[in-house]
Amino acid sequence: METGMVFRDYNGRISSMDFHKTSSYLVTASDDESIRLYDVSGAACLKAINSKKYGVDLVCFTSDPTTVLYSSKNGWDESLRLLSLNDNKYLRYFKGHHDRVVSLSLCSRKECFISGSLDRTVLLWDQRAEKCQGLLRVQGRPAAAYDDQGIVFAIAFGGYIRMFDSRKYEKGPFEIFSVGGDVSDANVVKFSNDGRLMLLTTMDGYIHVLDSFRGTLLSTYNVKPVSINSTLEASFSPEGKFVVSGSGDGRVHAWSVRSGKEVASWVTYETEPHVIKWAPGSLVFATGSSELSFWIPDLSKLAAYVGRK
Repeated sequence: METGMVFRDYNGRISSMDFHKTSSYLVTASDDESIRLYDVSGAACLKAINSKKYGVDLVCFTSDPTTVLYSSKNGWDESLRLLSLNDNKYLRYFKGHHDRVVSLSLCSRKECFISGSLDRTVLLWDQRAEKCQGLLRVQGRPAAAYDDQGIVFAIAFGGYIRMFDSRKYEKGPFEIFSVGGDVSDANVVKFSNDGRLMLLTTMDGYIHVLDSFRGTLLSTYNVKPVSINSTLEASFSPEGKFVVSGSGDGRVHAWSVRSGKEVASWVTYETEPHVIKWAPGSLVFATGSSELSFWIPDLSKLAAYVGRK
């Protein structure tokens, strides 16, 4: 892979990004208090919206490519907001957290989402209602995610991943998986597209990959730890064969899930970890730091790789 299009018009670090599952759109959130919408197929920024009053930290698409959900970053209002990108209007506010929201995951099949906060709560929401539909208390910084079907969700903290049935979560986790003794703060938990794998990143610079059905720890990758104010993010490739990740020293890494070995590493001029997401069903991933970069196949090397295979 190599960098293709790069957007350098940010005045702050990119804190979050999300690809829409069925369109060619990408949305980013930045410390310059902007939300930006891109058309990946046309490599163009379609719109930039400012959130000066509330700031913006985490952002993700709903099923509608013109509607996003985002968290605040102003230190005094921890509400989540449903925003129409068409006319820059708020459709709904979601109030319930009392500290910074550090995890946000939408269910792709239903109009529900889950949020985790430094107030040590995980809240379950319906996009159509302002009040939360459920509350779970945790003992640490939580990372939460739905699987693609919306049947289960995972909450990670304290060295374990707890699996919940979304239809009867109030009964507690139906499985608890260990990540091999790594009890540092959870950063990000994610499912692969087919739901068979999970990954968890932690503050100490570890990326753990597990079988999501049996809880077996398949492999662990190690990068330079991140600072207390940073987040280590990783992402599965669309078919789940590779994991790409940022690092505390600004490098970007890629590993083979099957072999557990690093297959590529790229040096960047950044010193903090990149936000990183792989585009659904595409041989493209994006990294965000002080700039937004789209990574595409290096055709000169791809031919040789295919020849070896």
